[in-house]
Amino acid sequence: MSTSATTGVAGRYASALLELADNAKALDQVAQDLDTFRKLLAESPDLSRLIASPVIGRDLQGKALLAVLDAAGITGLTRNFIGTVAHNGRARELPAMTSAYLRELARRRGETSAVVTSAVPLTPQQMQQLTDALRQVLGGGKVSLDAHVNPDILGGLVVKVGSRLFDSSIRSKLQRLQLAMKGVA
Repeated sequence: MSTSATTGVAGRYASALLELADNAKALDQVAQDLDTFRKLLAESPDLSRLIASPVIGRDLQGKALLAVLDAAGITGLTRNFIGTVAHNGRARELPAMTSAYLRELARRRGETSAVVTSAVPLTPQQMQQLTDALRQVLGGGKVSLDAHVNPDILGGLVVKVGSRLFDSSIRSKLQRLQLAMKGVA
């Protein structure tokens, strides 16, 4: 396993889940469940606040998370994992654990993983176009996207592939313009 996937709490939990999923021959099912969970978090500010809140007790947080998972049809290993994480008081780390699991699974499969940040959620068509463009830029091979939404970038995209960063966000363009204007004044 790569050192980046096993670094920190999120990486250790993700590595443990990956090992359990591998032993249970459920790597794809867990990845699909985690992707669904990640989408739920992106679409629900209330769910994001629930897992991040230090005020809500572990038991209540765990019960609420399990109810959400049941409603979303997430069962088995993924449900048990998320329940255990909440019980251990690590619910706020779930987004990082999810990303670490998906990155490591992609790495094991020889896929290139890209972290994409946009100001608004991307449509499936936009995701496919971005995947195709990255495949061309990176010289072929399979590309998996880890999409995040951050309204602070105002527009455009920030794409990170390994140590390479492609930043076409409006926020960055405005910052560059501001720096250029300081040089003129």
